[in-house]
Amino acid sequence: MQGVTIVDHPLVQHKLTLMRAKERSTKGFRQLLNEIGMLLCYEVTRDLPMEHITIETPLAEMRAPQIAGKKLVFAPILRAGVGFLDGMLDLVPSARVAHIGLYRDPETLQAVEYYFKAPSDLADRLVMVLDPMLATANSAIAAIDRLKQRGAKDLRFVCLLAAPEGVAKMQEAHPDVRIWTAAIDERLNDHGYIVPGLGDAGDRMFGTR
Repeated sequence: MQGVTIVDHPLVQHKLTLMRAKERSTKGFRQLLNEIGMLLCYEVTRDLPMEHITIETPLAEMRAPQIAGKKLVFAPILRAGVGFLDGMLDLVPSARVAHIGLYRDPETLQAVEYYFKAPSDLADRLVMVLDPMLATANSAIAAIDRLKQRGAKDLRFVCLLAAPEGVAKMQEAHPDVRIWTAAIDERLNDHGYIVPGLGDAGDRMFGTR
């Protein structure tokens, strides 16, 4: 599927299977989401631009590569998106963080914003939007709309699971935003949940219903 990268690394797929199991504890689910966040971040950042600088090793001077440009911005969609954040910050501790508070109206399934806070220079940074589930795509589209209004130009969307309907809707709304996911499942059900999926990621992560 053009514009979508499925991260099929064995560790990612194994951990995803563990997370899908309904008997997985809240602690176990949260830990696995953190670990997968780090692994997905590794894949999403594979093509970051590099530059060479001069450094001194204990033995000699050399030219060595480092990441070029300003640091990344991680933009988790609250609340489940924060499950990715710690793992990604372990990998990129200097990244900036934006927070986007959205909830899904149970009747319309549309995203409702209740909080937004982001760095002022989004236009100069790569912004990675984080949400475990790309289901109806309403929250993802609303978050990206908001980030673009604030000047973001280079965005990538990272999720754990996606539904075909969500991918299609996202690509229609934001064809310039590439998607990284561990799997594309079969479909959405009548309540807007991914099937077979893993349930509500936020509820499973925080132990709520």
